[in-house]
Amino acid sequence: MAIITLTSDFGLQDYIAGAVKGQLLQIDPDFKIHDISHQVAPFNYPQAAYICRNAILQFPAGTYHIILVNLFEQRPEHLLLSRFSGQFIFCADNGLINMIAPPKPEMVIGIPLDPLAIKNTLYCTRVIGKTICDLELGRIPETLGNPRVAYIEKNELRPVLADSYMEGQIIFIDNFENVIVNITRDEFEEQRKGRGFRIVFKRNESIERISETYADVPLGEKLALFNSANYLEVAIHKGNAAGLFGLQDFTDQSLQHYLFYQTVRIYFE
Repeated sequence: MAIITLTSDFGLQDYIAGAVKGQLLQIDPDFKIHDISHQVAPFNYPQAAYICRNAILQFPAGTYHIILVNLFEQRPEHLLLSRFSGQFIFCADNGLINMIAPPKPEMVIGIPLDPLAIKNTLYCTRVIGKTICDLELGRIPETLGNPRVAYIEKNELRPVLADSYMEGQIIFIDNFENVIVNITRDEFEEQRKGRGFRIVFKRNESIERISETYADVPLGEKLALFNSANYLEVAIHKGNAAGLFGLQDFTDQSLQHYLFYQTVRIYFE
């Protein structure tokens, strides 16, 4: 019985997220479908990669992950089927796949689309659902499409490194307005080399220690910790860090208007 996850930028206001599930269940009523998120910010690849990668890794090996984010950046001729850390991932050929599975996924296959078909979201869903059925019947992935497909690659958003500092970008703001930065615990410790540090962000706010929980500081105080995905998080104990400090997450548009408050810098001393 196939386990399937859904991630999209559809939002929850209209019918499309439910219609996608309906299409999959028409193909196989025994599909076990789980939502990851339908509220990925449109065109925000770093956010989509952060959400998908850190959710995907928690599922049983062999799970099928359907990622319908920026599905029609260009007119699609194929969809991508890839394998990453024992998981199968379906997504558009829009550059997202190697951001989810850096530096490259273990396998990428181009799943062909009918050139005469109307290539809307539900049609793409049907193609993916039928491909999942083929895989569940034991078909070898490389026989389902083009195993040598040339696909779009986008660079993963990486922190800037120097001897005396590292600078990360804000890639996600969660429901509590905690701010997640693209610096992992391992990257932080490797760059730190046992030195003291100051985490500095907008208005010269700074934090000089890593907390284990939000309750390590008094109510209303700022803190930094590494979240359950091991990414740096700036928060306020029972407060909204993003709103209070005027912090914003990364978007493609910010490449043209790159502002300091979209970065967090760590100085080593």
